[in-house]
This record gives sequence, structure tokens and C-alpha cells, in this order.
Amino acid sequence: MRSLLARLYDANRRFWKWCRSFAKTGWELQDYPVSIKRQSLGTALPPRFTQHQYWARVLGWHIDAGGASKAEALSALGEQFAKRKSDWLNKGRPLPRPGVDVPIEFASQKRVNAHIELAQDFIHRVLGLPSAWISDESSLWDFHFEETNDSLLARIKEVYGVDVSDIESAKLCEIFDRIAQGAAK
Repeated sequence: MRSLLARLYDANRRFWKWCRSFAKTGWELQDYPVSIKRQSLGTALPPRFTQHQYWARVLGWHIDAGGASKAEALSALGEQFAKRKSDWLNKGRPLPRPGVDVPIEFASQKRVNAHIELAQDFIHRVLGLPSAWISDESSLWDFHFEETNDSLLARIKEVYGVDVSDIESAKLCEIFDRIAQGAAK
């Protein structure tokens, strides 16, 4: 748990960046409060999570990235920020003001809900979970820590008799579409 002093420090930086944001428009990453922390790398974490010694994030806005050094983490954060900023502006939405809390937005479930019974069966029989929240952006990568999706791809073929290994995105909505097409034949 973070110390009270660290939380107060972050809150002060957020307030300061919020105040300064009124002096300009067209905010960039440097206008936002950023925190860069060195991670304590435990052995319980899978390798893809322990490769980053440093973790950077925009405070109040759910954007983060890792790197082997502070500079790498900040550079990766810059890339994530640029993508998120572009997404917001392309949707015609104003960019959130520096220092404010940006609520989490959940992705659509429209495509997944078109196969709701299949999705529930898939969660139990392929993922081996009692339940899971799946959106149109969910992929096989969200449900394991292995280096490849091979074991889940094999399980899908075993359970549904459909090869989905060519679906590069590994998005579940695309996999459900393919399984439903295979069942319709």
C-alpha cells in the first residue's frame, strides 16, 4: 500500500497541473501529472510483467507503460498517450483536462452479445473460468500468461472443431463469429 506521503505528493502534482492547464489549450504529455516508479519485481509475476523495471503512468487517467529505464518507461508512456489522445480527438471528444480523474470506459459488447450463449460456453469450456466479463475488444491474451495462444487455440479446435489460429488479433468476438459460422455448416 502506498504511503500517505506519496498519495499527498501525487495529489499536489495533480492539483498543480490542473491549475496550470487553464493557461493553455492543446495539452501534451508534459502538461499532465506523471508518476514513474521502480517496480519491486517478485518471482510470482509472469515474465511478460517482470521485463519492465520502471512503470510510468498519467495520474488520474488510465494510461500507463513500462520500460527497462525511466526514460524507456516515459517514452512508452508517450506512445500510449499519443494513441489515447488521437482516439479521443477522432471521436470528437475534448481531451480530459490535466489533473482530473478520467472514468474507466468499457468497450462495447455488441458483437459478443450476438453470441451470448456461445460466449458463456466458451468461458467455461475453453477458458476454464466460472465467469468472465468479455467485450468486443477482449482477446485470448487477456486470459493467460503464456508466451503464445497455442494451448487455447488447440482447446478451441478440440471443443468446437474450428481452427481459429489465423485470426491474428485473437479477439474473442472474431473467434465467436468463426465458431458460429462453423456450427452453421
